[in-house]
Amino acid sequence: MFDKKSIKVYNSLTNKIEDFKTIKENEVSMYVCGPTVYNHMHIGNGRPVVFFDTVKRFLKYVGFDVKMVMNFTDIDDKIIKKAKEENKTESEVSEYYIEEFLKVCNKINCDEGVSHPKVTKYIEEIIGFIDELVKKGYAYVSGDDVYFRVHSLKEYGMLSNQKVDNLEAGSRIEVNEQKESPIDFTLWKKTSDEGIKWESPFGAGRPGWHTECVVMINKLLGTVIDIHGGGNDLKFPHHENEVAQSMALNNSPLANYWMHNARIDLRGEKMSKSLGNVIWLKDLVEKYKPQSYRLLILANNYLQTINYDDEIMLQMQSEWEKIDKVYTALYRKLELENALVLDRCANYNLMENFLKGMANNFNTSLALTAVYDLMKNINRDLRNKAIQKEVLQEELLAFKDMLDVLGLVPSVMPLSKEDKELVLNWQNARINKDFELADKLRDEITNKGIVL
Repeated sequence: MFDKKSIKVYNSLTNKIEDFKTIKENEVSMYVCGPTVYNHMHIGNGRPVVFFDTVKRFLKYVGFDVKMVMNFTDIDDKIIKKAKEENKTESEVSEYYIEEFLKVCNKINCDEGVSHPKVTKYIEEIIGFIDELVKKGYAYVSGDDVYFRVHSLKEYGMLSNQKVDNLEAGSRIEVNEQKESPIDFTLWKKTSDEGIKWESPFGAGRPGWHTECVVMINKLLGTVIDIHGGGNDLKFPHHENEVAQSMALNNSPLANYWMHNARIDLRGEKMSKSLGNVIWLKDLVEKYKPQSYRLLILANNYLQTINYDDEIMLQMQSEWEKIDKVYTALYRKLELENALVLDRCANYNLMENFLKGMANNFNTSLALTAVYDLMKNINRDLRNKAIQKEVLQEELLAFKDMLDVLGLVPSVMPLSKEDKELVLNWQNARINKDFELADKLRDEITNKGIVL
């Protein structure tokens, strides 16, 4: 049996591998920073979506009740700018890109069981949170803006290992005379433009980005959660500033385990929407099978940068087709023999290496090695006419469970009674060496789109 106590996680907060111990027994609270919805998701943005979806799937599979939250930042300068450019409201822009995000998530088999709070629904709570920071001396009002007083918190830099003195020395390029220190960050800013704004004790305006996630986490999951995840580019300043605010009010680093995935580079260069060197995920999943993109993410350790090019994507599509083909062959054999059983795998020996790989800091590349090893055994057993159907049944259950955890969805669909009869007739024609009939039936099978 799998022991949940064997799970180990690389914690970005401590920079070491640690045993995974949850706050509540058999429960996991997880928050992943979601998109600022002013544009489509590019293939780098999709990496944390896929990876943390897989973490959630694995934890659920081994028996945890997982509550996962991924927010939508639906108010931001970039959204306001886009709204002006397109002569739309901020809400029209954000809702459009939320819908587009969810469409792509559906194609790559993410988003099941994930809560998606919007920042604009938590403004009252954000204002209250900022007000508490001001009252306790961790923040100050300057003009109509509010800033976090970085020097008030001795733990600042605990996540990113940044030194306050070094930050201050490197931040004097942008001078803001309203700030006590150039490294103080914005909690609330006055807006005099036509963009959406809210009344507050500090003046009409909107919240700063770094406060939004802390407030939603506290409201939806608690003052301390198990896992906080996101891309490595968010570690500083965004996540560091989240930690600072949480330390200030709750004396906690917000999460016991901080996890950061590496980025996807495009032919050796960092992708950036501002630079325009991006590949939109919506376009990629039209050009290639969506499962191929998911496989690209899973084939690489989440801590390592992926260097994308079309060649690697073609390779991933080929790999996915091999996986799909073997699964389909085994599924169809059992289905045609009326021996198809789709339950949870009870043979731990078949699942052991896969689960150990995932328990080793969610090492999906190790887990995929176990998938490929199982495929070799299945191919061997499918050629063995003396193999017992129980062996094949157990292999299919293990295969199904592995793919479920990885979020990879085989293309095979159950046969109707009529189609099943057609395939059996074709098989009998081949056995009886009635090749003319076999060819005719095979054409009919092909025309119906039945995959064998």
